[in-house]
Amino acid sequence: MKTAGILLPVSSLPSKYGIGCFSKEAYDFIDKLAECRQGFWQILPLGPTGYGDSPYQSFSTFAGNPYMISLEALIEEGVLTRKECDEADLGHRDNDTDYKKLYENRYPLLRKAYERSNITADNNYMRFVSENSWWLDDYALFMSVKDRFGGRPWTEWAEDIRLRWGNAMDHYRRELYFDIEFQKYMQYVFFKQWHGLKAYANGKGIKIIGDIPIYLSMDSSDVWSYPDLFQLDEHNMPAAVAGCPPDGFSADGQLWGNPLYRWERHKSTGYQWWITRLWHCFNMYDVVRIDHFRGFDEYYSIPYGDKNAMRGHWEKGPGIDLFSKVKEALGEKEVIAEDLGYMTDSVRALVQAAGFPNMKVLEFAFDERDTGCRSDYLPHNYGSNCVAYTGTHDNQTIVSWFSTITADEQKLARQYLCDEYTPKTKLNLSFISLIMRSAADKCIIPLQDYLGLTDKARINTPSTVGTNWRWRVRREELSDELFKTVRDITIRYGRG
Repeated sequence: MKTAGILLPVSSLPSKYGIGCFSKEAYDFIDKLAECRQGFWQILPLGPTGYGDSPYQSFSTFAGNPYMISLEALIEEGVLTRKECDEADLGHRDNDTDYKKLYENRYPLLRKAYERSNITADNNYMRFVSENSWWLDDYALFMSVKDRFGGRPWTEWAEDIRLRWGNAMDHYRRELYFDIEFQKYMQYVFFKQWHGLKAYANGKGIKIIGDIPIYLSMDSSDVWSYPDLFQLDEHNMPAAVAGCPPDGFSADGQLWGNPLYRWERHKSTGYQWWITRLWHCFNMYDVVRIDHFRGFDEYYSIPYGDKNAMRGHWEKGPGIDLFSKVKEALGEKEVIAEDLGYMTDSVRALVQAAGFPNMKVLEFAFDERDTGCRSDYLPHNYGSNCVAYTGTHDNQTIVSWFSTITADEQKLARQYLCDEYTPKTKLNLSFISLIMRSAADKCIIPLQDYLGLTDKARINTPSTVGTNWRWRVRREELSDELFKTVRDITIRYGRG
């Protein structure tokens, strides 16, 4: 059966306290998804955000973002008061997230909740700490030491703790005992609330599509804890970093700065770290979208210290060997391969060998440099084993995209739609309907495209910092009329 879903980051939900989270609004959104016959809610990575507030630059691939913790739930528990939360300055714009204010004022609230919680008397908490010690101990220590060093990256810490000397590790564990416990408390609350929300969604027939970046942030507990798994030098500094070559997003390419994997080391362990990472993801989500899937075939290596990606080169990744080992360990799992960007025959072969559905993005379909009707992104060329999108979190909204492409490309799109007359700001539903009637097994539509919003609601512009990941939908935009439209389109094309 063909299905449909909506793409909306948790952080983009409406909420009273500065950022979308696991509050009542999230449960209400799931109710609306169920009512309009959606099978999926796709979100962005849920890890604690680091540089640029990006969920793709997280302090940990295993931890959760404390900003997502519902303060209302803590009020109900009695560890915070409504007055305390209402008086905290967490930002005043209901369609924007002010990360500076969240950092300055949300953590003190969570610290108060921890200090009032008597959490060590909670057997469920103690069980959580014990069962997750394999990542939680290092993460909690990492974040506590990071705070002690004024938030600086771990590569700038004192040498003894930067290199994890045993006496330094013991010293900081004693010195920062309550800070470490606070970090563990936040993780316990995060996962308790998240698993409650996911269970509610599953009970309503909604599957959660999670998202993991292929690479980790250099400033993460994972790289600090396991430097041998990454291409670092004898001082634990990167030898080369990740990015991608010049393309339609950026003339200089994209310099992400993430450390690259030492794939021969991963192979020697049977890819145990990757198996564990994906096992953890499938405990959190029903389906996992793996970002930048082509990096498993070939990855772009940029000399450390370069200011752009122009001098990078391609190197071979682990290929199908990794996913064969994952399948042996975990069995059949639902994965979406994000295979966008520069494609080669070997990338296509890897996606086919893995058997995962890949992604089709309508905004890539009407490039005037393409000739004929052979583009993989034109809906009549979609096979069934793919996931179709109007755009992703990295793209313009469909309304702004159509307004900014060339006149010739607009003409191509209108000819494909057989629609010469609809005002360009009203074509969003036509484009959505176009991919909903394709052969793709799944269609996932960004909420902004159903709403017909402009790039003021764009989630991310690649290669930029400071204005991304901030947009939130207003409560009044989540109207009965909106969800009736979603439901009607979904039923019309047999997806719900």
